[in-house]
Amino acid sequence: MSPVIYKDCISKSIDAAQSLPQWHLFEKSENIIGCAGLITNDFISRIHLYPWICAIFIDEERRGNGYGSLLIDKAKEDTRLHGFKYLNLCTDHTNYYEKYGFEYI
Repeated sequence: MSPVIYKDCISKSIDAAQSLPQWHLFEKSENIIGCAGLITNDFISRIHLYPWICAIFIDEERRGNGYGSLLIDKAKEDTRLHGFKYLNLCTDHTNYYEKYGFEYI
């Protein structure tokens, strides 16, 4: 997705009436170095499953410090806080998300 679409999604979620979508920005020294979204649909046909964690990103120079883990933990916390039992993920990355409890379905 383009940065313009992300900016639009993030800005519209600020005043959303529902608990979803949510976007988290990861800042360090007043610079945005990462983000993750918690959304109702990640552009897939499994619309009965939600929420979805999406757009997990950490700036390349900041990777390897566990920041992605912090974003995933926050998404899991918000999932529970809003009464959802499962957090879903759609990705073709392997051997990363499994470390954080995600299972292939």
